[in-house]
Amino acid sequence: MLSRIPNCCFCTAATAHPWLFVGLGNPGEKFKETRHNVGFQMIDAFAESQELPMNRVHCKALFGEGYVLEAPVLLAKPQTYMNLSGESVGPLAAYYKLPLNRVVVLYDDMDLPCGVLRLQPKGGHFSHNGYGLWSMDNCSLLLA
Repeated sequence: MLSRIPNCCFCTAATAHPWLFVGLGNPGEKFKETRHNVGFQMIDAFAESQELPMNRVHCKALFGEGYVLEAPVLLAKPQTYMNLSGESVGPLAAYYKLPLNRVVVLYDDMDLPCGVLRLQPKGGHFSHNGYGLWSMDNCSLLLA
C-alpha cells in the first residue's frame, strides 16, 4: 500500500492549477482485476493513502478531489472504455483549464515487463491506440 506523500513532492500553495491524475482502464466487473486496469488500481490506492474520496461522477469519470499537503489534486477514473478515455480526460482538463503539464496519465504498458515502472516527461500512447487526448505530449506515468 502507498504511504502518505512526503512534504517535498508537489508544490506550494501558490500553485495556480491543480494536478489531474487520471487512471485509465475499462469499466465493469469483468475487467476489474485485469492488467489493463492498473491505472484504476493506482488511483484507488493513491486516493485511499491520501484519504481523498472518489465519490462523484464528473465528465464521464469517477472523480475525487482534495489536497496533498497544500497542493490541489484531482483524481479521475474515466468510465469509458480505455480507447475512448479522451472523451472524459479532454473535458476534465478543459473544465479546470489545466495545461497539459498538470495532467498525469497512469496506464499499463504491455511493452514493459510486469512490475516495471517508467516515468517519462513526454511521449505518445505506445501500445494504446485511440486515446483521443488532444495530444499525449504531457507527462505520463506508465505502469506494467
